Amino acid sequence: MRSRRGRRRSRYYLWLLLATLILIARTPVAADMARRWLPLVKDGIHDPKSPALRLLQQPGEALSRLPADVAGSQVNWTAALEQGRINPRTNILPETKIRVLDTDILLNLRGGTPIVRFPHRQHTVWLDCGNCHEQLFKSKAGANKFSMQLILQGEQCGVCHGAVAFPLTQCGRCHNTARDKPLPAAAVRGS
Repeated sequence: MRSRRGRRRSRYYLWLLLATLILIARTPVAADMARRWLPLVKDGIHDPKSPALRLLQQPGEALSRLPADVAGSQVNWTAALEQGRINPRTNILPETKIRVLDTDILLNLRGGTPIVRFPHRQHTVWLDCGNCHEQLFKSKAGANKFSMQLILQGEQCGVCHGAVAFPLTQCGRCHNTARDKPLPAAAVRGS
């Protein structure tokens, strides 16, 4: 039987090993090493026989320099934008005025899953309001009935999420507010 001191030392080294593994897993280097993008000739989307394919930039060349994410395109687009690594065009017509809205909308207030906190800011810094309003969502609070079935079918939020934004398999990205905690006072309550 080991002494108390020996058990403490074993526990200490176990915790040290666990903490080290967590830190390694969270480093951008580890995330970058795991990131893989298929060449365009093998992605199943582009015609591998097309002579124009050589004119396109390969995904690995374009995306590997951007902040890592664990899902979808493997790029954290919000971080890339906030770090100034990308500067997307917010509109097609130069006269369109972009309005950044820094308001969170709370949704799914009566369901059993965690509450959805929709951050307008992350969407409006690079998308014009007209991308979503009024065709996908009405601007009036409570006027929209959200449906995971519709979202999974590529409607509502699914127009982008699952296509160009993070995939719908990342539930916690949207369902991100615990029900047992007080709701943020600054957030607007939606449906």
